[in-house]
Amino acid sequence: WRERAPRVGSPRRAQRGPEESTSSAKKPLSRWINWDDAELVEDIRVYMTTLSICLSIRFLIVEPRYIPSLSMYPTFDVGDQLAVEKVTKVTRPLVSRDPTPFHRNDVVVFKPPPAFKALVSGRAQKEALIKRVVAVAGDEVMIKDGILYINSEPQDEDNLVNERPRYDFPPVVVPDGQVFVLGDNRNESLDSHIWGFLPVDNIIGRAVFKYWPPSRVGLVEVP
Repeated sequence: WRERAPRVGSPRRAQRGPEESTSSAKKPLSRWINWDDAELVEDIRVYMTTLSICLSIRFLIVEPRYIPSLSMYPTFDVGDQLAVEKVTKVTRPLVSRDPTPFHRNDVVVFKPPPAFKALVSGRAQKEALIKRVVAVAGDEVMIKDGILYINSEPQDEDNLVNERPRYDFPPVVVPDGQVFVLGDNRNESLDSHIWGFLPVDNIIGRAVFKYWPPSRVGLVEVP
């Protein structure tokens, strides 16, 4: 058999070697980005720098949160959006030598402890919660006849809570490394009076500022 000559104008395609056939896969960005374009390269650099700063702020300094329930009403309403700062947990023990990074009346966002997870199911076991710290390590906390007592002192909360609690809670002392948290909507909150103490390690940060909706913009009230 004689090899047929190729047609004029249709030369045979030479087979690509292994290096040639994979060159485009090795450099996918080169097909879309002209690295010789100084302005484009500068835009990419600025974008990556901005993204890095935003992610650092989000994970290390402050993060946004959304209120899905009425457990903290009237301080927060459903749909409120707020900023949660994460610096206090680190700086308070260092700057003021305070072993308790969170104080009474701080509003904190936290990961649900195991005792809470045992009471709920599904997605609720993973969602962060928000409550107000009413007692810290060493405090004795008690609720009687609708009044919160801290170290035997009655707390004036009428301007803070939605209504006084319709339950009693026996006196207990908060252990080291724990806090006692309640929702401002006392009778509609799944909190420490049901599932117990909250480990400080579970706290993500403090709620400090409401930025949405515009009619409710302002600092989070801390008496």
